Amino acid sequence: QVQLVESGGGSVQAGGSLRLSCTASGITDSFYCMGWFRQAPGKEREEVARMHSYGGGATYADSVKGRFTISKDNSENTLYLQMNSLKPEDTAMYYCAVEAGHCPIWGGSWGQGTQVTVSS
Repeated sequence: QVQLVESGGGSVQAGGSLRLSCTASGITDSFYCMGWFRQAPGKEREEVARMHSYGGGATYADSVKGRFTISKDNSENTLYLQMNSLKPEDTAMYYCAVEAGHCPIWGGSWGQGTQVTVSS
C-alpha cells in the first residue's frame, strides 16, 4: 500500500519561498506519474506540477510557471515542490499524489495535505 506524507507548508509573506516535501513508501511500480495538486477554499482542486518516474520533463500549471519547481530524490523516495515568489493566490492545501502508469494522475494514492498560506 502506497503511503504519502507531505510536509513543509506554513505561513509566509508574499514574495517568500517554501519547499514542500512528500515522502513516499510502498511504491512497487517503477513506472508512475507523481505530482502536486492544490485546493483553495471554495475552489476546485487543480494540478500544480507533475513529472514521470521515467523522465521526460515536468509539466506546470500556467499560474506557477517560472516560480515553482518539482523534483525528486530517488534515494530518499521524496518528491519536492520548491515554491518561490509566492503570491496570496497560492494559498491552498497542497497534496502530493502518485499513480502507476502514464501521466496525468486520475486517481492513485494521495497524501493528507499540507497548508500553505501567503499573506500580502
